[in-house]
Parts: sequence; C-alpha cells; structure tokens
Amino acid sequence: QVQVAESGGGLVQPGGSLKLSCTVSTPIFSTFGLGWFRQAPGKDREFIATIRRGANRSFYADSVKGRFIISRDDTKHAGYLQLNNLKPEDTAIYYCAANQDGEDYLYAGAYDFWGQGTQVTVSS
Repeated sequence: QVQVAESGGGLVQPGGSLKLSCTVSTPIFSTFGLGWFRQAPGKDREFIATIRRGANRSFYADSVKGRFIISRDDTKHAGYLQLNNLKPEDTAIYYCAANQDGEDYLYAGAYDFWGQGTQVTVSS
C-alpha cells in the first residue's frame, strides 16, 4: 500500500515562508504525478499545484501563482511546496496527493493516494 506523508506546516506571520514536504512510499515514485491541495475551515478542498512525472510541467491555482513553487526530488521519493509571501487567507490544512498516471491533474478525484495533511496557519 502506498503511503503519503506531509510535513513542514506551522504558524507563520503574514509575508513569511514555509516549505512543505511530501514523501511517497513507493519504489516507482518517479512515475507518479503529484498534487497539492488545501482545505480551509468551512470550505471545500481546493487545488493548489501539480507537477508531472519528470518535472517537465506544472500548474498552479491563480490564487498562489507567483508565490508558491512545486518541485520534486525523485532520488528522495519526495515532493515539495515552497510557500512564499503568505497571507492569512492561505491558512488551511495542506494535503499532498499522488497519482499512478504520472500526470499533472488539477482534480482531486484523479489522485489515488493522499496524505493526512499538515496545518498551515498565517497570523500575526
């Protein structure tokens, strides 16, 4: 069974930065596509960013474009989300997801495996 685990969340002031990590327990990690989603209290889960196998293509939600950066390190079976210039409205639980197709899907339903999430709180 493939397991996904996020880490790196925390409390940060507006304008600050965080780097989230995601590990995926599969020897064929390099063939998986990765996505990051978030869910704020009382809101639906929303797409944030995705990266294709081979890291040759990625997409971002308009709300984070230019502030967040998605990346991956296949040698470490890990994905990352760099969060810069954080705003209070970025407060949410952030989830990492993996899909066996290796694609950069924007839809949560297209992902096969999910982590438990990591809390990011942006507040002064």
